[in-house]
Amino acid sequence: MRRLLATLLITLALAATASAQLTDKKALTLVAAKKMAAAAEAEAVKNNWRMVIAVVDDGGYLIYLQRTDETQAGSVDVAIQKAKSAAMFRRPTKVFEDAVAGGRNALLGLTGAVPIEGGVPIMLDGKLLGAVGVSGGSAAQDGQVAKAGVDALPAK
Repeated sequence: MRRLLATLLITLALAATASAQLTDKKALTLVAAKKMAAAAEAEAVKNNWRMVIAVVDDGGYLIYLQRTDETQAGSVDVAIQKAKSAAMFRRPTKVFEDAVAGGRNALLGLTGAVPIEGGVPIMLDGKLLGAVGVSGGSAAQDGQVAKAGVDALPAK
């Protein structure tokens, strides 16, 4: 009986330790990504801009991509790279653009850093959920559309 009780106590202690090592983590859903992309698209359409909108998860992997009619094909990869850069570095790509414009050309050698506005991280309660990347207009236009997408994050 003592052996059974000791085994039970050890099992409970190990289970408690294992659960203490895990955290709950919020993650973007496809539904949330589509809502953000729709808000970004609405901003682009309102301004008559042709854009590609990419939403990535916290690891920089593509969740959702949409391309408005007649948007240049080259913007597809650029939007994805802007989103990935914002997620991987947890900051808007405009930060890199401004740094390079200010003479920090060494950033051009930083793998994965895209120094063009249009990538915005998606943060909730200080935690990274992913990022939105936009390409197709000027850098400022891309940034405006990406921000509109991030601002539409459901259940903020």
